[in-house]
Amino acid sequence: MKNLLNTRWLLLAATTLLLSCDKEDEEKPTIASFQFEVSAEDFLTVQFTNFSQNAASYSWAFGDETTSTEEDPSHTYAAAGVYTVTLTATGADGSTSQKSEEVTITDPNEALTLLTGLESKTWKLFREGTSMSVGPDASNPAGYWSGLTNNGTRPCLYLQTFTFNRDGSYVFDDQGSFWAEYGVFNNNAAPGCDVNNTPESCFDATAENMVNACGTDVSAWLSGTHSYEYNASTGELTLSGTGAWIGIPKLGTSGIVTEPTNEVKAKITITENEGYDVMLVEFIYAAEYWPIYYVSYSDASLEPELVTDAPVFGEDLADITPTVFGHTFESATSFDELGLIAGGSIITVGQDDPTDANATKVGMFERIATDYQEAQLRTSPDLKDVNFSNFTTVSVDVYLPSTNTYDPLTKKVIIGFADQSQTEQWWTNLIQYESEELALDTWVTVTFQLDAPSFSSTAGQTPFDRTDLDMVFLQIGGGGHSATGTFYVRNLVFE
Repeated sequence: MKNLLNTRWLLLAATTLLLSCDKEDEEKPTIASFQFEVSAEDFLTVQFTNFSQNAASYSWAFGDETTSTEEDPSHTYAAAGVYTVTLTATGADGSTSQKSEEVTITDPNEALTLLTGLESKTWKLFREGTSMSVGPDASNPAGYWSGLTNNGTRPCLYLQTFTFNRDGSYVFDDQGSFWAEYGVFNNNAAPGCDVNNTPESCFDATAENMVNACGTDVSAWLSGTHSYEYNASTGELTLSGTGAWIGIPKLGTSGIVTEPTNEVKAKITITENEGYDVMLVEFIYAAEYWPIYYVSYSDASLEPELVTDAPVFGEDLADITPTVFGHTFESATSFDELGLIAGGSIITVGQDDPTDANATKVGMFERIATDYQEAQLRTSPDLKDVNFSNFTTVSVDVYLPSTNTYDPLTKKVIIGFADQSQTEQWWTNLIQYESEELALDTWVTVTFQLDAPSFSSTAGQTPFDRTDLDMVFLQIGGGGHSATGTFYVRNLVFE
């Protein structure tokens, strides 16, 4: 009797387990999923790989009025084009799931012809509209720099040519002039390099002039012949050979470089127009997006004249000599003159004090993922140039939470001054003050003597020597990297 009861309990347990498993199987949803790869041998043939879950049968619609019920079909299209492929996965219980994706079929020879012509094709910067800019991503391509136009500020860049030959060779011609790119030929903070913010300019393209801010020979960037590969399906352009570049030399495959590399990759898209073609070259990094537009003319008469005389930038603002100046960040109105907040880093006023939620409100300083990290403050309600003669110091209270990762973030604070209204690239002519490393998880007051800056673009210059300063900037966590972080600030005060 005891064995019989044990057997019955075992049967009951097994039945319950089976029912539970059946119920679990029934509850698993059917999910349609697939990937595809265009054949390297035949650009019209596409191999589809099925990654669907809990499916018993499949139905493919390839976007060209043909179908298949195979699990992993290979399909050959009749012509190049963009096709919407839909996979319908059906489960054992009859439930269905669909996934659709566009498949672009490109004739590699046709695409190559757009780049190289029948034998060769020469490209240069497009002189219409904005030819180059930088932003956080493609949705905001000029968020960091409004961009380069044919206005006489960098004429040498518009003269240089980039020729792609059908045989796979690539020729760069500097046309006798080169551009002193910021961060490469100047303002490089690496040990042993030149940190001076010298103005960018065109200079003679000679080997002896091609020395970067760190003393490295970068003459490989001058005129030369290299090789290239173009993947028409992905739009990837690979330039090979030491010193090969496009856009500007510092744009490398994965980020900014300061000396020649052996290979550079970018994405290109070419559009045809009447009498000319436009090539968009894109460098897409984690925190930066660089679009550069080149043009090749079949009708040379359509090319605009090159502007060689740069216009005067901006306007001179009215001057003020305040006796009270600063921002507490307690609220949007808790400031004296200095009330407009902008810049790469974000200061949100009126936030809880991290040490006491009942205390006076403070500002939350958030770094975003970009190399351009400063928060900028300007006069409000009207922009003015500020005379600092009534002040001797500037101070700010800073709180650095230990929850941040301080590598590469630093534990330092920078306060700086610059002119935005009349200096297009204000960062080339600034004055700034840098603190020592600060303690974490406590409020620290940082004070600087205005007559003793840590750095000035013009050696020995202080705010008392300038009449054009209209912007105060704050940087926390260092520069030259895109690490994010959250900090707190209060009581930016000039005395």
